[in-house]
Amino acid sequence: MKVILLQDVRGQGKKGQLVEVSDGFARNFLFPRKMALEATADNVNTMKMNNKAKQEKEQRQREEAAALASKLRDMTLVLYAKGGGAGRLFGSVTSQEVSDALKEQGYELDKRRILIEEPIKTVGLYTVKCKLGYEINAPLKLDVREK
Repeated sequence: MKVILLQDVRGQGKKGQLVEVSDGFARNFLFPRKMALEATADNVNTMKMNNKAKQEKEQRQREEAAALASKLRDMTLVLYAKGGGAGRLFGSVTSQEVSDALKEQGYELDKRRILIEEPIKTVGLYTVKCKLGYEINAPLKLDVREK
């Protein structure tokens, strides 16, 4: 019997796949647990339409990430932090502060997507890495200045 999996099933396949399973396995295990649907023509068409919509959405998100990456590469973000003189800062610049500064510029980027390799504790120019998803990364130049 052909079924469409509604969730990952060990040894059978991943969510959304059309797989061939025994009749008893489908009737006694998959259907009662709502892990699969019978592969009728209507259900197969619905699955194909859902897959197509999902691929279009991923493609659109990938294009948005690439566009944001090109903007971030050309950008130098100026951050102001409290300092104690002589170029030293009180504390360090965090990814949350970078995210907030980007939000002020009109770019929405979660703090978990900003990777600061070494702590920024002095005034100067730094480069941080922004993970935008779909294996797209962009360097962002930071100009840290004292308030």
